[in-house]
Amino acid sequence: MSPNFGAALVAAPPTLHRQGLLALLREACPGLTICLVSDADLLLTFLQQRAYALLILDEAVATMPLLLLLERLYAVRSQQQVLCFSSNASQSLPSLLYPRPWTIVDHNASPPEVSHTIQHLLTKTLHGPWTLKPHADTPPLGPPTPFSRRELDVLRLVVADYCNQEIADALCLSVRTVESHRRALLQKAGARTLVGLVAQAVRQGWVTA
Repeated sequence: MSPNFGAALVAAPPTLHRQGLLALLREACPGLTICLVSDADLLLTFLQQRAYALLILDEAVATMPLLLLLERLYAVRSQQQVLCFSSNASQSLPSLLYPRPWTIVDHNASPPEVSHTIQHLLTKTLHGPWTLKPHADTPPLGPPTPFSRRELDVLRLVVADYCNQEIADALCLSVRTVESHRRALLQKAGARTLVGLVAQAVRQGWVTA
């Protein structure tokens, strides 16, 4: 079967993390066909049949050491671009000693970081009328803030009028974690309500309206 450069293969268990990945993929390349698989053995079978614009692999589906699985994928498709999510991104080996077409990122990478990586990898393989769009949540340059990077991610979505569940889905977090971040935002900003927090965030330039 001829290579299909209009499709991405996502190998990940059905979790909120996968849901967030799918949302990022659809935003980065709206015309891209997305294929889902949750079994590592099926993953190898899919790759034997055809190549994809991008393979996204969640370490959670691996039934063997991650680097061993990546080696097997490499043996099937030596030029396949792979974005791998791992709880220990340091498993990536030095490229000069171990050149391979995969990128390993941490499970806790922020949506803008993931979106940027996806776009970078897709530009290497997409050949057709695809338009890559910048991630809407990429943080603008601005004044220092009292918040952590994750809190800023939540704050941007609060300003965009996302509810707790929508924020949780977008950032691959639990609703309880989102609620905790919102309380921290209110406390650090010294605001009593979300309306006051949003007004202060825009006024201070922490986020754009």
